[in-house]
Amino acid sequence: MSRGEFDLRSVGVIPRGVSALVSVPGSKSIANRALVCASLAEGDSRILNLPDGDDTGALVDALPILGALAHRHGAAIDITGVAGRPLAGRFNAGLAGTTSRFLCAVAALATGESNITGEAPLRARPFGDLLEALRGLGAEVMADGAGLPARIVGPIRGGEVSLDAHVSSQFVSALLLAGPCMTDGLVLRLDGAQVSRPYIDMTIEVMSRFGASVREGSNTLSVDPSGYRAATLEVEPDASSASYPAAIAALCGAEILIEGLGEKSLQGDVAFRELLATMGVTVEVSDAGTRVVGSGEPLAPLEADMRHCSDLVPTFAVLAAFAEGRSRITGIGFIRNKESDRIADLAAGLAACGARVTVEDDGLQIEGGGLHGARVPTHHDHRLAMAFGVLGCAVPGMIVEDPEVVTKSWPGFWTMLDGLSG
Repeated sequence: MSRGEFDLRSVGVIPRGVSALVSVPGSKSIANRALVCASLAEGDSRILNLPDGDDTGALVDALPILGALAHRHGAAIDITGVAGRPLAGRFNAGLAGTTSRFLCAVAALATGESNITGEAPLRARPFGDLLEALRGLGAEVMADGAGLPARIVGPIRGGEVSLDAHVSSQFVSALLLAGPCMTDGLVLRLDGAQVSRPYIDMTIEVMSRFGASVREGSNTLSVDPSGYRAATLEVEPDASSASYPAAIAALCGAEILIEGLGEKSLQGDVAFRELLATMGVTVEVSDAGTRVVGSGEPLAPLEADMRHCSDLVPTFAVLAAFAEGRSRITGIGFIRNKESDRIADLAAGLAACGARVTVEDDGLQIEGGGLHGARVPTHHDHRLAMAFGVLGCAVPGMIVEDPEVVTKSWPGFWTMLDGLSG
């Protein structure tokens, strides 16, 4: 159904003691990096366990515009790459921040003019540092302020360029992904404190699966003009998505096995397991996946710097609202520039549900207890929608606005909740 047909979602409380197996989608972060590498590679690649969310779909839709041949069959996609020579074109990334940033860098490799745009919330997000870096590498860039739409004329040859690393790791990843196809390679000098570093490490690892390598210095990342080789890659389950059923287990005294998310992972957001453990939740990891067992006892408060796993903030802010005592989440000032102002909008939604939240320059303080259901907006933000869905599993009367925004990363999220409550 369309979003127009489903403007509101009433969330049902999940009974205590539920035991369930939950499958989460493949990681959209890994999938989008693999799609870029495969599209730029020479030869035929295959990507397995491809997620079906809007962000991944936006990048799949861009592949034929770039000149890559793509055939999707179920959760697999076969791609014949362009051997480092993408075509210029017109791209609409919808609401997909990762897709749009990657496309800016890839389009700059093409000879000629590309145009990149998206829906209004995406056009309001920051792109300025990335676009300035592309100018420094030789692209002609015209943009609407510091955001989209952007007109990019390439090709860029590469070289050395500086980038402020504290705004978004996606800027770093976008340039790295394009680096092997730059004639002169890339030396990326990072200024300032890095945020979401595990996502950069993920980019480097996925690039290596397609035959490219990144050399790391004290504040530099260097990429040789090696191009990419075709490869087969299976996308692992999404750790950010896994945090939602894990949180439900913690709040509802449930036992939930998240299928396939084992010990080895490329994702920094598997940090949700350690964070849960600090709050007193039992977490067991095996080849089968991650098992989370809630005791039904009050959670311990959380003290955590989450700058490197910021997509988990809405999940753990909800858990903190149920904890016994004061929690504090720090290091996350930059998430004001996500799909929403993910600090202010999250705080306002929690406050509407009775939580006592203090917004700080770089994070949140949350006093646990006293929660009730409320009608909350989601501000075009899939992570707020899913986090408030988790809250509604533990208190009655929760109503989530624009619930279908979850299609950005997990189209089946509400079906999963229905299964647990039913």
